[in-house]
Amino acid sequence: MALLNLVRKQICSPLITFGSRWVNRTQIRDPFRIFVHVLPATLLLTVAGCQWAASGHNTTGTQLYEQGQYTAALQRFQKVISTDPQNADGYYNLAATTHRLGNQRGDQEMLTQAESLYNQCLDHDPNHLECHRGLAVLLVDTGRNDRAFALMKNWATQNPGNAEARIELARLYEEANDPSTAMKYLEDAVQKDANNPRAWLALAKLRQQSGDLPQALQNYQQSLAINPAQPMAAAEVTKLSHQISGNAQATVGTGSPTQIAAPAYGGGFMNRY
Repeated sequence: MALLNLVRKQICSPLITFGSRWVNRTQIRDPFRIFVHVLPATLLLTVAGCQWAASGHNTTGTQLYEQGQYTAALQRFQKVISTDPQNADGYYNLAATTHRLGNQRGDQEMLTQAESLYNQCLDHDPNHLECHRGLAVLLVDTGRNDRAFALMKNWATQNPGNAEARIELARLYEEANDPSTAMKYLEDAVQKDANNPRAWLALAKLRQQSGDLPQALQNYQQSLAINPAQPMAAAEVTKLSHQISGNAQATVGTGSPTQIAAPAYGGGFMNRY
């Protein structure tokens, strides 16, 4: 699980906050992304001591998590929220680790605890993307698909300009084998935020799966224009360019249209970008 570095600079007081803030169906048992605070040197004199302690526990807990030492990571993340009770990422990290252990052990009590922690995370940060995703996955894990959709729909409704909420809702529909509805929400997402590379990338992947290769290529290119540091997207652009060129040459050679076979629907967008 790749470490997701996150610049969230939050001191102990809830009154002072600096800054702000897809797993496919085949990976739905592995929805966890651990956050670690990265604090710039310019805040060294303004960040409270409790935040430094929480940041250290988040960092160490993340390292333990990535090594598969989930129980030890759990202890570190518990210290995060003990040290800094307003730390939304700490609640998320603790929830995600508890969720993983609950799945591994078949422990319903741990899953119930994870659900509570996800909700506490959202209490502190109502737009926490990964927490919405983790909670939705837990609800699906425990047979409450309707609740998962309601969670994501409410998030999108309450944040009409938030493209991320629509991307995650689209992913949920795509995982539920409803690509047409997923497409609708992704198209809405790029209308809400035309500069969101994740939205263009998810739309490109879904269109590629549907067999609409020219439009998929264009969407990959739009995503790369916004964020060039996407090697997987760049590789897809190269592959699709060759594929479209080959199809065009085949059409010219035969003098009749060539059917473009749509890839089998595989469920899920790419991993989080």
